[in-house]
Amino acid sequence: MTPRPGTMRLACMFSSILLFGAAGLLLFISLQDPTELAPQQAPGIKFNIRPRQPHHDVPPGGSQDGDLKAPTERITWDLSSGAPRGRNLPAPDQPQSPLQRGTRLRLRQRRRRLLIKKMPAAATIPANSSDVPFIRPGPGTLDGRWVSLHRSQQERKRVMQEACAKYRASSSRRAVTPRHVSRIFVEDRHRVLYCEVPKAGCSNWKRVLMVLAGLASSTADIQHNTVHYGSALKRLDTFDRQGILHRLSTYTKMLFVREPFERLVSAFRDKFEHPNSYYHPVFGKAILARYRANASREALRTGSGVRFPEFVQYLLDVHRPVGMDIHWDHVSRLCSPCLIDYDFVGKFESMEDDANFFLSLIRAPRNLTFPRFKDRHSQEARTTARIAHQYFAQLSALQRQRTYDFYYMDYLMFNYSKPFADLY
Repeated sequence: MTPRPGTMRLACMFSSILLFGAAGLLLFISLQDPTELAPQQAPGIKFNIRPRQPHHDVPPGGSQDGDLKAPTERITWDLSSGAPRGRNLPAPDQPQSPLQRGTRLRLRQRRRRLLIKKMPAAATIPANSSDVPFIRPGPGTLDGRWVSLHRSQQERKRVMQEACAKYRASSSRRAVTPRHVSRIFVEDRHRVLYCEVPKAGCSNWKRVLMVLAGLASSTADIQHNTVHYGSALKRLDTFDRQGILHRLSTYTKMLFVREPFERLVSAFRDKFEHPNSYYHPVFGKAILARYRANASREALRTGSGVRFPEFVQYLLDVHRPVGMDIHWDHVSRLCSPCLIDYDFVGKFESMEDDANFFLSLIRAPRNLTFPRFKDRHSQEARTTARIAHQYFAQLSALQRQRTYDFYYMDYLMFNYSKPFADLY
């Protein structure tokens, strides 16, 4: 029996529909990435940070974050003792359907995959880090300048880790105490921990953190006293044990350093060459009484007029009349880089590039850049290598050598060259 023409046309149409459907399914499967089939966890630098919108992954004061505690509470713990690592506890602002969440996740992962393919291989991440490679999370072309900054970060971390392994071999077995994190400031929105190094751009970094936290709309609107004497920014040691461990293991940890001699001269110029209601009576009086043979009664009364050689004598004296101060203390003591594995190490000398590179990594608002203005004594030139040499020329060769020895670990860990040819 011969099929009728109408029946044959229907069969052909049905076969065509099946073929097109199968081809479409194969095309869809080929375009998928296996990594999109399972959720991924990415502590530290996050790729889904939205500008000027707070994180709500963990409710403030919840058990994961840890409650705020009094700064005077003394605790001791070990990073290896059950620290929460890489937990992903989403709690979005409004309920979303599984379909919406899945679609957003696939879009983010697709953008991330395209960026990963374009960038160089990342260095091996140490076990106590936040386990996140530095991949620029913003859209755009990854040009040679960005790749250079990325490689510079890898090299800085390598040098720092080698110095720690050589001279501070026991640090990895030490317990973290509140003292180790007392200079670290917390910005929860973008999951940032910043270790404050005075005279290395810390005032402007605090301004940036305040803008990131939504406490100000512009860095230019924040006064010096608000930055240093306000309570807007939280320190890491004000959280309880669980809150500190959670942030150390999942937030992006960064610090900025400066050439030690320049940082020392900058501190001296700021604190002793200008009127100061704290450093003159507390440090100035004691320095003049101990190191100036014929100090005038007026100088001893006010503590004003300390000279740089006298200040260096105080610094090098094992029996200092007054203690150390954060403005000239070692970075290795302030931030404990051999105990806390920092994800990002910036330098004052390349501040603009490093700072804006870091802001792009954490997906800060694109209109937020690191401020260029000088925080104090804006009429004076910044302390440069030339100005630092002028001050150190007032010292003997032995004093210069002893000062270099004093800051030797900072020179070694952060790969700064010897500032004078006669140093050994």
